[in-house]
Amino acid sequence: MHKLRWITALAVLLSTAWGCLALWFQQSQKFSTLGLVVLAAWCLLGAIMVVTLLWRYPECYYRSLLGAYMLSAALLLIWWHNITPSHNRNWADDVAYLLHSEIQGRQVTLHNVRNFDWRSETDYTARWETRSYDLNLLVSADLVLSYWMGPHIAHTLVSFGFADGQQLVFSLEIRKERHESFSAIGGFFRQFEQVIIAADERDIIRTRSNARNEDVYLYRLIMTPEQLRTLFLGYLEAAEALRTTPAFYNTLTSNCTTIVFDLARHIAPTIPLDYRLVLSGHFAEYAYDLGALTPEYSYMQLQELGHINARARNSDTSDQHDFSRIIRQGVPGASVEDTP
Repeated sequence: MHKLRWITALAVLLSTAWGCLALWFQQSQKFSTLGLVVLAAWCLLGAIMVVTLLWRYPECYYRSLLGAYMLSAALLLIWWHNITPSHNRNWADDVAYLLHSEIQGRQVTLHNVRNFDWRSETDYTARWETRSYDLNLLVSADLVLSYWMGPHIAHTLVSFGFADGQQLVFSLEIRKERHESFSAIGGFFRQFEQVIIAADERDIIRTRSNARNEDVYLYRLIMTPEQLRTLFLGYLEAAEALRTTPAFYNTLTSNCTTIVFDLARHIAPTIPLDYRLVLSGHFAEYAYDLGALTPEYSYMQLQELGHINARARNSDTSDQHDFSRIIRQGVPGASVEDTP
């Protein structure tokens, strides 16, 4: 019985912690009186339950309290289940619009392609554009990793190149409201919806390397024309699904890295799960081990040559249309002579 109480106390402690975080992240931006009262009551009930179990109160006493706790937990789960994502919020400027695609044969028209001019992280000129692409001119894909929280966590993007010189980057991101900022923990608790952004490289890559001073690395992916088209259209299908049905971002299971893995499995269904899908800063190494990066180089060489920050900063003194060419100088398989 003593062991059972310890196990029950641990279960109560963990469920109480989860409930406290869920309640906190769902109402932390609103700070309603009712929300704070419910949060305090749940935490207090959990604490009393744990103390009751560990201090060996009479069994009849803790059984009654456990019943009250389980009822409260059931109500909490019902509330959690009924939290639904939405497209109707006061969105931040950089995620204000959803990508919409029209495909007719080989011609693709994309509405709401982002092409902001970022002078700093908070100073920018907003531009949303309609662009057209010819799938027969799709010739390349590059994996881009942007490190913003140490060496183990990175934001993952994929940039597609066309023979007419266009580059288009896809990125799955949190769709934050104007008053919100990113929280990795909040991403576990339905704090954010998700959005797929299609953007110009000078927007979505340059803002990370130049405006935010993140370390950005670019790697050429080795793919056949059919695989390129499958990956490109996979992003459009995922974006269209989000446009019609909003979904929550999840830090672990539905993020910027897992979408690349999920879409890659459409091409190679047998690629294995790996811890580097969670530690996204090592995702390029995972791709290298799968043979998806430029051969005849070690991973360390590809990483060193793929670091684009110095070139990205130097591009500010050049014609803005040179950005894609300049950042690829010296990148194996993607250097200036190989760029459309």
